[in-house]
Amino acid sequence: MSPIENAKIKNIDHLGIVAGLIDEIGIVETINSKLGVDSREKITAGIMVKAILINGLGFVSRPLYLFKQFFDDKAIEILLGEDVESDYLNDDKIGRVMDNLYKYGLNNLFIEIVLSVIKKFKIDTKYSHLDATSFHLHGEYKSEINQESQEEITRERPIFITKGYSRDHRPDLKQCVLDLITSSDGDIPLLMRAGDGNEADKAVFGKILTEFKKQIVFDSIMVCDSALYSQENLKLIEHLKWISRVPMTIKKAQELVQSVNTLEMKEIEEIEEIEEIEGIEEIDTEQNEKKTYQNLKGYKWKEEIVNYGGIKQIWLIVESQKRKNSDLEKLDKKLKKEKSKVEKLLKDLKKEDFETPEQARYKLKGVNKHLKLFEIKEVKLTESKSKDNKTIYKMEGVGHEKLKEIEIRRKEAGRFILATNIVNDDEKLKPEEIITTYKNQQSCERGFRFLKDPLFFADSFFVENPERIETMLFLMSLCLLVYNLGQRELRNSLKRIKIGIKNQLGKLTLSPTLRWVFQCFQGIHLLTLNSVNQIVNLTAERNFILNCLPSSCQKYYLLS
Repeated sequence: MSPIENAKIKNIDHLGIVAGLIDEIGIVETINSKLGVDSREKITAGIMVKAILINGLGFVSRPLYLFKQFFDDKAIEILLGEDVESDYLNDDKIGRVMDNLYKYGLNNLFIEIVLSVIKKFKIDTKYSHLDATSFHLHGEYKSEINQESQEEITRERPIFITKGYSRDHRPDLKQCVLDLITSSDGDIPLLMRAGDGNEADKAVFGKILTEFKKQIVFDSIMVCDSALYSQENLKLIEHLKWISRVPMTIKKAQELVQSVNTLEMKEIEEIEEIEEIEGIEEIDTEQNEKKTYQNLKGYKWKEEIVNYGGIKQIWLIVESQKRKNSDLEKLDKKLKKEKSKVEKLLKDLKKEDFETPEQARYKLKGVNKHLKLFEIKEVKLTESKSKDNKTIYKMEGVGHEKLKEIEIRRKEAGRFILATNIVNDDEKLKPEEIITTYKNQQSCERGFRFLKDPLFFADSFFVENPERIETMLFLMSLCLLVYNLGQRELRNSLKRIKIGIKNQLGKLTLSPTLRWVFQCFQGIHLLTLNSVNQIVNLTAERNFILNCLPSSCQKYYLLS
């Protein structure tokens, strides 16, 4: 038999990085310690979860029902252990593990894993961001029948699968909701919670933050969009520190946005361009702050002390020049569009016959009700006879711009209000920090985009019951934790040694995405020849990247 016939080749690609990050976090050990190890089982719950996470971060669009096939060409003995065979990774085992995870408590298990990550990797938790998204589902779910009102955020029952406000623009489908709290340091998910399909953010955000605070052991300023800002929620979280956007439905907010003169507003001072060294930005604490504040160029603000909902707070009226230009451009387009609409309506009104003057004026009132920036005023109402000699009335009108409404919109252009209850002088935040922190609310949105990527698990589910759906969201959130932690560690290592790696355009960067790194690791194989293992295609560049990642990643490429 030739040496070639003895050779076995299995794929590792980027999956060794994923497996190493899972080991570094300690997910397998945590799950086994909480769910227990049954000696009768061929594979533990922790290893099964590790396999699911590797599958989820494989980025090959293979859902769980193709789970076993995913591992057919993979070096499973390296990734999951010598005693693990692909036959062990079957649907029945996945189902049992998912059910046991749900019975233990998904939220509690997630927080236990997260707290160990925060401690081990020194995650900065000064700011935490809360947001929600929806996932649409297919099929019938019994939980949507006999739905009861639920006051408490903690519950014993599974989520209700039903129709609700769809962030995916699929109001025709039933859905569930995922609430996510992430850190501003690396977008690390700190809490995940599955919610009912028709759950309203305003109704639950205050309760989520209160429950989160009960379960964590660190102090954090909570950041949220305007869904948090209501009198009920503010009273509920008055013991927490928070930053939120003020909805423009509040009369006081409308008055401030319209009345503040641009000349009264402050803006960030001119900042020198950051020096570049060998194509890489020099990073230190001071320059990192400068770089952050450079992103505020074109922003102006004014502070006001306000008492709303019985809570003393700072309102920061903010104006963004870039957003103002965009809003004014949109306003001009709306004016042109509505002007064309008014011209057509005037022609139609002129042709229409009315039986009485009141009917004509009632019609005009109805037309004006649907106009926002224009108003049609009656100019002339004439009486005449129809062909059958009945008295009819004809109306002519003229379109006028609503100058007061247009002026209000021009004043509001590019403006919004941020609020915080941190008002004491010794804790007070700089306006620049408040604006920058709120802009980092994209931390959650980036996580949602990741979870909904077609190359990930899926943007919609086909799981058979609500309990499994909640568990799926838990596993997806664990994937996000593994991915974002790996990306954070890699970027921090590159910035520390001030050496970049090439991005998709061939330029050096200190902030590569982990997805790009995963792509760079395609084509790495485990070659077994005469019972000796070796890694094929591990280039110097790939070796360098592995040395910038946690040490657990290196062993999967036989480097340690």
